[in-house]
Amino acid sequence: MIIGVIGDSSCSPEEAKLAESVGELLAQRGATIVCGGLGGVMEAVCRGAKSKGGLTIGILPGKNSSTANPWVDIPVVTGIGEARNVAVVKSAQAVIAIGGGYGTLSEIAYALKSNIPVIGLNTWSLSRNGREDDSIITIQSATEAVDKAISLAKRRKNYEIASRSLS
Repeated sequence: MIIGVIGDSSCSPEEAKLAESVGELLAQRGATIVCGGLGGVMEAVCRGAKSKGGLTIGILPGKNSSTANPWVDIPVVTGIGEARNVAVVKSAQAVIAIGGGYGTLSEIAYALKSNIPVIGLNTWSLSRNGREDDSIITIQSATEAVDKAISLAKRRKNYEIASRSLS
């Protein structure tokens, strides 16, 4: 199972601590983490995952694997800049958004457009025509976020398997 973790490359100490906890919990549950591979939330989640023996994938915007944070196991060099945001979320069965700027918002949009569940921790909220849009599942703790992401990822994976067998 692959869970995407998205967030800003520069984050608050609180967001870094939250991301590190998410990484630890995902690794303990056997999930592989995919992220943008750089600093901030991405670095913290990878650091947390590696502290518990997890596997991390960083989909990098540039042309050089040396830009990956030190806790990325598999750096994927794209050379496509922020367009790599699509690859980050499309590689995951569920996405956890922690904090984040406009790049994170774009990843949230790509995930939602692709019917990939998004769990939000201190991140964006959405409204449409002045009404709250609850597409982002707002969660208050790292444990709840990981539990929800894994549950939804399993459900999504089972649906995909069933759909293929019907084809």
